[in-house]
Amino acid sequence: MLKHAEHLLQQYFGYSSFREGQKEIVQQILSGKDTMGIMPTGGGKSICYQIPSLVFEGISIVISPLISLMKDQVDSLAQMGIPATYINSSLTIKETRTRMSRLAAGDFKLIYVAPERLDSWDFLEGIHGLKIPLVAIDEAHCISQWGHDFRPSYQNIRTFIDQLPQKPIVLALTATATALVREDICTLLDIPLNHTIMTTFERKNLAFQVLQGEDNESFIKNYVKKNNQEVGIIYAATRKDVDSLYNLLKKAGVQVAKYHAGLSKAERTRYQEDFLFDRIKVVVATSAFGMGIDKSNVRYVIHYQMPKNMESYYQEAGRAGRDGLDSECILLYSSQDVQVQRFLIEQSTEMSRQTGELKKLQAMVDYSHTESCFQTFILNYFDEFPNEDCGRCGNCTDTRDSIEVTVDAQKVLSCVMRMGQRFGKTMVAQVLTGSKNKNILKFRFNQLPTFGLFSDQSVKEVSTFMEFLISGNYLAVEQGQFPVVKMTPKGKAVLLGQSKVWRKEQTSIKRLGKENPLFSALRELRQEIAIEEGIPPIAVFEDQTLQEMCTKFPTTLADLLQVQGIGVQKQEKYGARFLEVIGHFQPEDVGVEIKKKVSKDDPLFVALRALRSEIASKEGVPPFFIFSDQVLMAMCAQFPKTLADFLKIKGIGIQKQQKYGKQFLQVLSQYKREDVKIQEVVEETKAIKKPRGSEKTPTHLITLELYREGKEINDIAKIREVTNQTIENHLLKCAEEQLLDLEPFIPMEFVEELQYVAEKHKADGLKAMKEQLPAEISYFAIRAFLVKYS
Repeated sequence: MLKHAEHLLQQYFGYSSFREGQKEIVQQILSGKDTMGIMPTGGGKSICYQIPSLVFEGISIVISPLISLMKDQVDSLAQMGIPATYINSSLTIKETRTRMSRLAAGDFKLIYVAPERLDSWDFLEGIHGLKIPLVAIDEAHCISQWGHDFRPSYQNIRTFIDQLPQKPIVLALTATATALVREDICTLLDIPLNHTIMTTFERKNLAFQVLQGEDNESFIKNYVKKNNQEVGIIYAATRKDVDSLYNLLKKAGVQVAKYHAGLSKAERTRYQEDFLFDRIKVVVATSAFGMGIDKSNVRYVIHYQMPKNMESYYQEAGRAGRDGLDSECILLYSSQDVQVQRFLIEQSTEMSRQTGELKKLQAMVDYSHTESCFQTFILNYFDEFPNEDCGRCGNCTDTRDSIEVTVDAQKVLSCVMRMGQRFGKTMVAQVLTGSKNKNILKFRFNQLPTFGLFSDQSVKEVSTFMEFLISGNYLAVEQGQFPVVKMTPKGKAVLLGQSKVWRKEQTSIKRLGKENPLFSALRELRQEIAIEEGIPPIAVFEDQTLQEMCTKFPTTLADLLQVQGIGVQKQEKYGARFLEVIGHFQPEDVGVEIKKKVSKDDPLFVALRALRSEIASKEGVPPFFIFSDQVLMAMCAQFPKTLADFLKIKGIGIQKQQKYGKQFLQVLSQYKREDVKIQEVVEETKAIKKPRGSEKTPTHLITLELYREGKEINDIAKIREVTNQTIENHLLKCAEEQLLDLEPFIPMEFVEELQYVAEKHKADGLKAMKEQLPAEISYFAIRAFLVKYS
């Protein structure tokens, strides 16, 4: 049965094997055991019921909390040829009846419903007599009173299952559940606790970071603009904050959507669809957004405020990188976040649950202030204790220098004391910046020695610095109707000169992802197809699949089936169009290299090694002194026939050609090229690790410096740990800036041919030009000619 399931996984989803946890859950379900699966967001929970539903006879029911999720899942399944539907309040009575009729006729393998639908007599009557082998409960933590998103309607699921004529297999799935919640789920759904399959909560592609004392609005604006090609979600705690950030980004020229309960249903639907269909890259939203969004290519999630508990935070942050690609999760912490969340808990939570919720809030405060690994802190919260830190979060990778700000801190602390510790952060900042508003004059604060000490800064900048002092416990905020700032014992020690204050340099905003022309071209084609078919782009292919196309560089329809995420149906439907785009590029154009490898058991390779050993023995040197295995493999792949051909093999210079060439040619002459089995292996080239010189020096100018020192392109590439292609690009850029003459790189004996081909085929692209020219003219030579003479 499992083999059949794996076959279906490859056929429909394009994956050769199940992920960690998926195989164990599917195996347990296929053996008839009720199961609880705990997998992080993006872990592939939906596969755990979608594949068994294809294996089982009859129709499986999926109980899901949000309407939008149902539609996204059903649309995605339809793209793969899997018959599924949903019944919810978005349908008319006529549409519901039509779907129920088709359900009875056996047209579907999966049906998605909300838990409230289980109370409908019409629905229960409609499924009566149907074979229901599996009931899957998504977001199962909603059934537990200890869960972070408790929904009373979930508690009717057990009654519904008990009423079915034949007991189905029950599968409960969730991404965030503590030990207490897991036990509660099993008890309420009558699942044996030892039937729980739990993978690690760790998301190895996510980098977590907490920033304190930042100008949050400026940070968000700069971050979004720098990553304008990437998809992101920004969460805020209140509608007011959502509207404010939305207007900020829109004014900055960012195409942005917003989402909160204060918008009309039509507005929410429009914004959500713009986001899903990639018409808009960024959405600012309250926590109401995202739980039902099946969008895998979110590259970053930013929390404008601290959420109320770790479960909510990890679930929301976990919406980044669901396709497995590297993504960022940034929390912008401010001391007032605690008061906001405390207020929201008191307003929206029953008294009996408030103590537990406030305890969870404190855990979020602790997380926001920890100096240890963020990922480890999260895992510990969920009762998981890794042996080592993640090595990728903000704390693990923080290399910023610290700057002493003791004097500035003393100015702030002195001002707070002189104002009697009776005012809020803004009032203190106004005094320090020299504001002359009526309240300052009323209290005669303009006469204080600290008045105007920061007159060269704005109130917002000083408030941000005070946030830093609050987060470091130099100042405390006394909560009340009008929160006031007070000095702490730690702050007093600073004011008295007994300790110093150090502050990390401002966080630098990095650009996510790599620039790759092929990836951009594939994304454009995906968007074009999505518009034609009226579906979200990721329903065509996910980013991960496009990335793998760039690295595997498929050239045939059969090759496409080796790319993760491409099944037979999508191969037949879209394959030719994507291959056409890939055909316009060369591997070296997009940072990959196709290496030809030969098996070490190949007869020719064995013979060449034998000759090498013989020569090494005579000369009394190690065999690799003669030629490395890599050079011998290159001989097998390139099959040189003359001494001149030997010089084209990397690793053979004139001296070794003259010394050993004839002996190796004699061995090669005893074999035929077609008898050598050559495997092409695509390898991604290294990215730049550490630029030489100052970080402020543009990277192409560093290359120019090395070139002027007399170094060849190969040597520069090795020094800078990049490809020759990258160095060539740097030199071309230098020429465009009139810093370098490209003539040495252009074979002057072919200038006339280059001129003729450029005039005839330039519009057709580099590949078309290369095909019309002699083989010895490289792509770089063509590009150099075009830059110099166009």
